[in-house]
Amino acid sequence: MGRLTVSLCGIELDNPVIPASGTFGFGYEFAEYYDINQLGAISFKGTTASPRFGNETPRIAETPAGMLNAVGLQNPGVDRVKSEELPRLKAVFKKPVMANVSGFSVPEYAEVVEKLDEEDMIGWFEVNISCPNVHGGGMSFGTDPAAAAEVTRAVRRKTKKPIILKLSPNVTDITEIARAVESEGADGVSLINTLLGMRIDLARRKPLLANITGGLSGPAVFPVALRMVYQTAKAVKIPVVGMGGVSRAEDVIEMMLAGATAVEVGAANLVDPFACQTIIRDLPGVMDRYQIDNLQDIIGGANK
Repeated sequence: MGRLTVSLCGIELDNPVIPASGTFGFGYEFAEYYDINQLGAISFKGTTASPRFGNETPRIAETPAGMLNAVGLQNPGVDRVKSEELPRLKAVFKKPVMANVSGFSVPEYAEVVEKLDEEDMIGWFEVNISCPNVHGGGMSFGTDPAAAAEVTRAVRRKTKKPIILKLSPNVTDITEIARAVESEGADGVSLINTLLGMRIDLARRKPLLANITGGLSGPAVFPVALRMVYQTAKAVKIPVVGMGGVSRAEDVIEMMLAGATAVEVGAANLVDPFACQTIIRDLPGVMDRYQIDNLQDIIGGANK
């Protein structure tokens, strides 16, 4: 094992850096810029049973130290993901990937997982029960422990691969949701998804986003994400994947000390397509500065 190597739900990663779903397309698009096999893994674009155009525009807004998005799970649907997107990714990426799946009903989550389960390049399922930008699904499953548990049970029956439940920060106690999915067979949790926010167009005196609200991401949310990763890692025995405002190698170290086994990088990819590559390149130097021999050794270090 190398200095940067970690094990996530029994699968070894060369490093803990994973581009977050929704910020890296299906991965192969970034292969035009650099060798994406440098990445620990990829969480590809959220996939639903049927194609989705997403929300009406405008659906992106800038904020100080971050951005709002209300894209609304735009994707080509699971059948085209299997027939078109995954073969393109497989041609340029030779490691296991996370299949990020979403739905508007429990049977839809189960259907998407069942259809993708036969794809050999999928190492984990990242089950998104936390998207704040769709109505009638997404976050509604992730804010109620019973609903989160029900999705976990349904997905667990459809695959033997690790399932990682992606949790919403828009709750009173995120550890309650984490414990609920752990009890129903989740192999891990990832957090946080975006925080609900909005902007108002002063000239029109109306909400800037057509969806009215959107998900806040970027450096502004990092302290909130770090706090929730720390709390969740203490509350469950399964691995935690940390995300939310990560943009530097130092942020990765903080997330891991808080209890994250791996770390996803989201909005930073939209600012700089080389963000993940830069973080991976900088990690050894930051480790040397803080006298860290191996990343695996520091997981949860701030909890001890």
